[in-house]
Amino acid sequence: MTYNIRYASDTPPNAWPDRLPVMKRVLRDHRPDLLGVQEALWRQMRDIEGGFPEYDWIGMGRQGGTRDEFSAIFYRKDRFEVLDFDHFWLSDTPNVIGSATWGNNITRMVTWARFRDKRTGADFYHVNTHFDHESENARVKSAELALQRVRGFEAGRPVIFTGDFNVAAEKTQPYKILTGENAFTDTWLTAHRRGPAYNTFGGWNPPVPNGDRIDWILSRGDIETLWTEIDPFERNGQFPSDHYPVIAHVKIGGGA
Repeated sequence: MTYNIRYASDTPPNAWPDRLPVMKRVLRDHRPDLLGVQEALWRQMRDIEGGFPEYDWIGMGRQGGTRDEFSAIFYRKDRFEVLDFDHFWLSDTPNVIGSATWGNNITRMVTWARFRDKRTGADFYHVNTHFDHESENARVKSAELALQRVRGFEAGRPVIFTGDFNVAAEKTQPYKILTGENAFTDTWLTAHRRGPAYNTFGGWNPPVPNGDRIDWILSRGDIETLWTEIDPFERNGQFPSDHYPVIAHVKIGGGA
């Protein structure tokens, strides 16, 4: 699952205390083995951790430590062993915490982890990010850097790439870079079966059929996508976030 959970606010409407129970319902319904979140503040990381003790997570705030938003990866502790992990910043100085050099006013970063599936023995990477919402230059350079870094991973290992990319799938340059030759495939397009096509940024409103997908789950290597969906769940008019989560059910290296 990839899910921009919208940063916490106590100001109505859509205050975090009102949204959290609805979000917990979504997570319980899907019980994702892996969950890439965007916009999560430390407070929200702790709330999810406290509500779902079966998960652990990997992440860092954009300004280091617990500061600013996380693009963290939650994973089921009973299913996965962490073999390696790291972070880099989407800038000309990717190893400098909090750096931003491409015209974006907000710091952007990537969190990644290498996992071993305890059930199947599959060894793979999960990459999670949140691209800039204002600067096209930053998004293009972010796509180029992310792809460069992924190509430096151990050869032959499958990769799942989740994120809020802030541009429409299929139509835009960052998407074309990430899904070009010898890059990623879009699980939405390769799935054997998929749910209704909606926009993934809802803005606290009901979904629009065949709207733009700006939240994606991409894959690289030996990964088969069985089915995928966008979940616009709400309860009594309360949406858990201004984005809808995207879910892909995949087989990695032939495992379930």
